[in-house]
Amino acid sequence: MSLGKLYLLPMLLHEEGWEAIPADTKQWIANCDAFFVENEKTSRRFFKKVWKEMVIDNYIWHPIHKIEAAQIDEFVNLLKAGKNIGIISEAGCAGIADPGQILVAKAQSLGVIVKPYLAPSSLFLALMASGMNGQLFQFHGYLPIDNIERKKKIQSLVTDTQQRGCTQIFIETPYRNNQLADALFQNCPVNMRLCIGVDITGPSESIKTATIAEWQKNKPELHKKLVVFLLGL
Repeated sequence: MSLGKLYLLPMLLHEEGWEAIPADTKQWIANCDAFFVENEKTSRRFFKKVWKEMVIDNYIWHPIHKIEAAQIDEFVNLLKAGKNIGIISEAGCAGIADPGQILVAKAQSLGVIVKPYLAPSSLFLALMASGMNGQLFQFHGYLPIDNIERKKKIQSLVTDTQQRGCTQIFIETPYRNNQLADALFQNCPVNMRLCIGVDITGPSESIKTATIAEWQKNKPELHKKLVVFLLGL
């Protein structure tokens, strides 16, 4: 039997951000026999809203937390059995800032056809709306928690931005957003630009770019919000 295919499926960024979900999502879901998902509960709820007639329990489900050898083996066995697999990320866009990339890499090594479908990515949407350099950018994930290490990291990002004009993109857990914002206000040049994207695709969405000096005069309240930070010239 021929190998199954791998579908990288869209997911909501915000529970009310349905306009960012492509109209063909239902068909892409229907093409799959099994799903590897970051959060099974939210994925099942999302699928039922997209495709009300879907019988959820007719499909094979595997959670993606830590990618372990046994999980990779099951993933490979399903593909070799001709089963089509869908990957769903809580980040909206599968494979971007998402542990599912390890499974995608395995599929590529097997010669499996990988079908990536458009999905909302807070990283790319914020970059698009920021007015910053979209030809040279880096995503750093989470910056260090330790104050000294975080300061060093921010200073290195500032230097790289000044030298290459590179846009630096990073995130933080919702309950530490304000601390990270304060660290940026304290350790970045006042004329450097910072974009803060909040609750992207949601009804309270805000994507604003201003200088550090301007942010210092009007500090945002970011506690427990979904935020993307972009640093640039």
